[in-house]
Amino acid sequence: MAGSVSPATGRAYGVARVCAVWGVPRSSFYLARHAAQDPASAPPKARRGPKPAVPDTELLAAIRADLARSPWSGEGHRKVWARLRVQDGLRVARKRVLRLMRENALLSPHRARPRPAADHDRKIITEAPNVMWAIDGTQVATVKDGKVWLFATVEHWNAEALGWHVAKRGTRREALQAMGMAVRQQFGHLGRDAARGVQLRHDHGSCFMAEDFQNQTRAWGMTPSFAFVGQPQTNGVVERFFRTLKEQIVHGRVFETIEDFREAVRAFMARYNAEWLIEKNGHLSPHALRRQHELAIMPMAA
Repeated sequence: MAGSVSPATGRAYGVARVCAVWGVPRSSFYLARHAAQDPASAPPKARRGPKPAVPDTELLAAIRADLARSPWSGEGHRKVWARLRVQDGLRVARKRVLRLMRENALLSPHRARPRPAADHDRKIITEAPNVMWAIDGTQVATVKDGKVWLFATVEHWNAEALGWHVAKRGTRREALQAMGMAVRQQFGHLGRDAARGVQLRHDHGSCFMAEDFQNQTRAWGMTPSFAFVGQPQTNGVVERFFRTLKEQIVHGRVFETIEDFREAVRAFMARYNAEWLIEKNGHLSPHALRRQHELAIMPMAA
């Protein structure tokens, strides 16, 4: 570009003019041109920024010496970094020690936590209602009554809140109250096999693993579907519901009594099912999607 001729003046643009327009120092231009003409004479690329007090070569030698003098095996970079500071007086960044040890294969061997290649297919959303429900419990603090429990039963298909129960205790009996509300709402009665065919997703909490809870849900015809231990995402539908509930009525609010919390939950449940828009529902509320589904299957039933 510097050697190009201006069509207006008939003269070359020149290095100074081009560098001024582009905002590049002329020294950078000449350095790049010199390196292109003679690559062997180009200066080695140096680390940008201020130079550390201890070069990498010296620090790596100190790391190797520390590993050699230590009577222990399998120590990680944190202990090496700590000893360099205390015993050798080397004030260097911990991440720099980690980088050098990683680049030079000096990190201690460790075993990754064993986990199956594919625990689940990450598809816990059903194609129709009453295929899988989820139940879980959570605690909320009140001023006069201390911590209270909320149990909720949620439909996997449209994230609809089917049943709930607020109580001081969090045992199998309180969990069954939320389940009973859901069964009665969906099937009209609590008789034997009322909810036959429904899978019930829950974690390994003592209230859900209790014999009374398991026997009652089986009497309703439900099949247990256990979430994986240490993986709350496998019960993610009800976990996400609790997050929404707490964001909307719990966080930033103080409840005096359990009754205050119960009334807030009652109002939220009705408003959530009728108005809360959910992306997986096509940005429809749970009740709106259920109505849409009912209208779609009416011609099939006729």
